[in-house]
Amino acid sequence: MVTSSSVPLSAPTPSWFTPKRLLAIFCVINMLNYVDRGTIASNGVNGSRRTCSESGTCTSGSGIQGDFNLNNFEDGVLSSAFMVGLLVASPIFASLAKSINPFRLIGVGLSVWTFAVVGCGFSMDFWSITIFRMLVGVGEASFISLAAPFIDDNAPVAQKTAWLSIFYMCIPTGYALGYVYGGLVGGNFNWRFAFWGEAILMLPFAVLGFVMKPLRLKGFAPVESKKATTATETSSVEVHDDADTEVTTGTSHTLSVKDDVEDKSSNKCSRSTDTSNNLNQFSIFFKDVKVLLLNKVYVVNVLGYIAYTFVIGAYSYWGPKAGKNIYNMSDADMIFGGVTIVCGILGTIAGGYALDFMTSTISNSFKLLSATTLIGALFCFGAFCFKSMYGFLALFSIGELLVFAIQGPVNYTCLHCVKPSMRPLSMAISTVSIHIFGDVPSSPLVGVLQDYVNNWRETALILTAIFFPAAGIWFIGIFLHSVDRFNEDSTHQVSSTTEWSNTTPLLEERKAEATASSAEP
Repeated sequence: MVTSSSVPLSAPTPSWFTPKRLLAIFCVINMLNYVDRGTIASNGVNGSRRTCSESGTCTSGSGIQGDFNLNNFEDGVLSSAFMVGLLVASPIFASLAKSINPFRLIGVGLSVWTFAVVGCGFSMDFWSITIFRMLVGVGEASFISLAAPFIDDNAPVAQKTAWLSIFYMCIPTGYALGYVYGGLVGGNFNWRFAFWGEAILMLPFAVLGFVMKPLRLKGFAPVESKKATTATETSSVEVHDDADTEVTTGTSHTLSVKDDVEDKSSNKCSRSTDTSNNLNQFSIFFKDVKVLLLNKVYVVNVLGYIAYTFVIGAYSYWGPKAGKNIYNMSDADMIFGGVTIVCGILGTIAGGYALDFMTSTISNSFKLLSATTLIGALFCFGAFCFKSMYGFLALFSIGELLVFAIQGPVNYTCLHCVKPSMRPLSMAISTVSIHIFGDVPSSPLVGVLQDYVNNWRETALILTAIFFPAAGIWFIGIFLHSVDRFNEDSTHQVSSTTEWSNTTPLLEERKAEATASSAEP
């Protein structure tokens, strides 16, 4: 007879991580991801092409563009090549989180990222560095899909959005540091050293993902629970086999025939196991995607995010050029970069604390998203109407401060409008959508628009006007029936006997240990 003690119910030993350590480490990793994006765009690393005068005098180029003699199209491909790996790998890592510990997946992703940036430094031509840039996106995909759910699990209840905002604040900060880092290293040494330096900085975090005790993600069964459940099922089968043996004592021939039949059946089953498992994984993935697409709250949230990202992506690429042409800014890069850094940090953090102050609910999140985007759009639109550069900078700074406030609330909604087991896929699909339909096409489309109207002020006003539909979409979300599903049971948990251990974040480890110890005889 098999007793319940075959499945241990003792609480796990606490991980070295505390919630604040987890947040700090994830912030550094996120910042390094965006430092890399800023680095490859910096003048010191990106460089310039070789040029020749009419008299035949040629000057050597610099950086990647000069060494590989890239035209502007090829140079543009390098800046966005990582998107290919990111968009393909994000849903894959999100699906694998159901069968492989998510914390280990982050370790795998960071290892791929480290290998890829080292490869960028050793690249010898356009195609080799393009492939390595795609692998950078693959490595980043696991972190983008899984980091936010971990932070949401372990953040204090009253500060969940604030913690998410601190995490996403690293995006503008990382870009800015990347510009400075790439310029210093590329300008004083060689652009290859900039990539190798990134790899050295990321390597300890990649190793940490494998050597530390893995953290559990809410809604996902730990590996030990699955093994325990399997062991229980195996023991049960053995008990029945023993009973069959007792009944057939003295009829060894009958038992032998039975064993032969069972052996043949088990061989057939084992041959089809791999195929059926693969088909089952695909089936679960498409079912989960269908659930997301039928979730009105999720769809409205992502649609608004796409429109918002369309504008922000074009701002980041064309903003300095537009500012230089409209207001004759001598240091447009520095001015726009400085405004973006300050407003990005302050606005992102302020948005998170504002939602926590209002009480973090999905309905309040939509209210904050629509209001800040609408008011921010009015300030940005008015800024481009000003003929004075100082008037433009004053209004534009306020506008950017407001529009950056959406980062915490929009990701809070993505995480809390779905069940815990769906959160990695929710973040992955959101990331894929805002890039495919948002910042990836916005830059070339705005370029086409500028070629047509040939007026940067008109182009900037048309682009900024897209903020208004984003605010309108999020306004619709206020009236949708929304349910915070953070505490809902996952449909993918293994069994009720081990369910409690699947949902124990760091903040509740002590409570879990006390409960487990009191249950011991």
